[in-house]
Amino acid sequence: MTLITNLHQELSRFRLRVLAAGAFVLFCFLLLLARLLWLQVAQHSALLERAESNRVTVVPIVPNRGLIKDRNGIVLASNYSAYTLEITPSKVVDLEKTIDELAGVIEIQPRDRKRFKRLIEESKNFESLPIRTKLSDAEVARFAAQRFRFPGVEIKARLFRNYPLGEIGSHLIGYIGRINQAEKKAQDDWPEEDIANYRGTEYIGKLGLEQAYERELHGVTGFEQVETSAGGKAVRRLAHRPPTPGNTLVLSIDIRLQALVEELFKDRRGALVAIDPRNGEVLAFVSKPTFDPNLFVDGIDADSWRELNENPDKPLLNRALRGTYPPGSTFKPLMAMAALNSGKRAANVVIMDNLNYTFGNKVFGSPETDRAGPKDMRLAIVSSSNVYFYSLANEMGVDLIHDQLEPFGLGRKTDIDVQGEVTGVLPSQDWKRRYFAKNPANQKWFAGETISLGIGQGYNNFTMLQMANAYSTIASGGQRFKPRLVREIEDVVQHKQRRMASDALPPLPLKPEHVEVIRNAMNGVTLEGTSRQVFLGAPYTSGGKTGTAQAVGLKAGEKYKDIKADERKRDHSLYVAFAPVEAPTIALALIVENAGWGSSGAAPIARRVFDYMLLGQYPSEEDIALTQQAKTYAPVGTPRRAVDVPLPGSSGAPAAASAPASTASEASSAASGASR
Repeated sequence: MTLITNLHQELSRFRLRVLAAGAFVLFCFLLLLARLLWLQVAQHSALLERAESNRVTVVPIVPNRGLIKDRNGIVLASNYSAYTLEITPSKVVDLEKTIDELAGVIEIQPRDRKRFKRLIEESKNFESLPIRTKLSDAEVARFAAQRFRFPGVEIKARLFRNYPLGEIGSHLIGYIGRINQAEKKAQDDWPEEDIANYRGTEYIGKLGLEQAYERELHGVTGFEQVETSAGGKAVRRLAHRPPTPGNTLVLSIDIRLQALVEELFKDRRGALVAIDPRNGEVLAFVSKPTFDPNLFVDGIDADSWRELNENPDKPLLNRALRGTYPPGSTFKPLMAMAALNSGKRAANVVIMDNLNYTFGNKVFGSPETDRAGPKDMRLAIVSSSNVYFYSLANEMGVDLIHDQLEPFGLGRKTDIDVQGEVTGVLPSQDWKRRYFAKNPANQKWFAGETISLGIGQGYNNFTMLQMANAYSTIASGGQRFKPRLVREIEDVVQHKQRRMASDALPPLPLKPEHVEVIRNAMNGVTLEGTSRQVFLGAPYTSGGKTGTAQAVGLKAGEKYKDIKADERKRDHSLYVAFAPVEAPTIALALIVENAGWGSSGAAPIARRVFDYMLLGQYPSEEDIALTQQAKTYAPVGTPRRAVDVPLPGSSGAPAAASAPASTASEASSAASGASR
């Protein structure tokens, strides 16, 4: 009985185990079925999209960057395709060893290594970085034959920016450069459509118009959908949207005039701005010395950067936009206009000029060339009387001077269409309190400080852009514009031009008879005053004013002749002018640093600018050489027709292997094919 009982118990336990095992198998099957239903039904769309994304790659196609042309259609910035040798650091085991081995196949100079190391510091480890650019056809072929030796290294075809005129107009055109980490971080705050449009873009405008008009020049990024194999190799193209090239900027600048002025400056430091007073268009925007923007396109090497950055002449400083200077006697016509407009002094009021003006215990003097005698406003401007304007400044006071001249654009930004402009200084009592906020002992304005303001010294500091803008307002009788460098924007796809008209500001309520007084006096400067020798024989009328401004202050008892030996301590040479007097079409302001008298350093350059603009004449080579040395006044030799003179420094695209495609992405595909 016991045996039968045990047998039944064993069978019951066995059935229980079988049921448990069956239930477990059924449970597992149900789990598997549920998982399959979840994947095949509930997650079908999402998984299908992921599968497609693994199979399909979307490659952005960077558009051709827009061209930059001058007002006559001369190309100032263009593009060309060339091959680059690039390394992705994250895919290379021993970077230094790889570069050394690459140097045995393709020439890699020390500056290439330095630039590459700097790019690594500025970029992420997984990015492809160029170690050599502008490869020749022979170099491309040599690397393609040994491609298997260098994992993580490839040849790509990229678009390069080219500035065919080199240093000419470099400060206004600017340059492009590789996007750094700070700029990439800033892009995170962009609208989503802008972020999408810059996918694949590695270079952006860094300075000048390249920076200010980045969105116009960049264009619209295209894309290419490519089906890939499991190994990541492209199999076929599924979809394609071509990129839209960037728009073309047409400048108001006459690049031949720009080149002429830069040539006349030669190695001297300074700036010139010429404006059309009828519309605010900038005709020339010169800062000297200049630099070659092509140096920055590939990433400037350390030696070139050090040479530019440590140069005492500061070639990277845009003096037309950021250089501030005391205006010297070029300020006197503005003072006269302020007196007339405020009613503080009439034009016929005569002041006895005895060459010295005493205020308190201090005597303010006059230049050695000045002559004593009674002077009204016109004669005071023509003869550049210091005493007349010392007394006028004292009568007006600093705040009235400020309030009258600030509407002319002095001491504030003109809002020109390029970034980096500084405000300069048109002093007032309130300005001094703010400027010396951390030093209350210096906040008080002393009456004696006002005296030197009348002759453009003291705290007065302006850019040549501000001075040209102010005299453009006088030349036009009070009409004001925001200065503009870009004249129009061309849509290269739709072939339409969008006019970038200068914004007209509310005109100043200048009385015509007051404007006529200033115009007549400034015309007198060119006929009987300090610039008469310069404009001798000119077949047009012009108004001008020379200026000589201190570069450094003199110590007690020190004479100007004591510091003259140091070239950088000599006075600055300035000139402001407009022409023709009857209906001005050009107004300008220029400075030649440490060049002495305005009549010998600056005014001769202005004469050649007017001859170019009004007569279509280009100076003779002899005249250019003498003007560069400040050894001429009126032009010498036989002038040439401006249209017959070739642009100095013009050249074609750099010599390099040209990629066969019209866009960077398509060219890169060709290069990849060659390397495989």
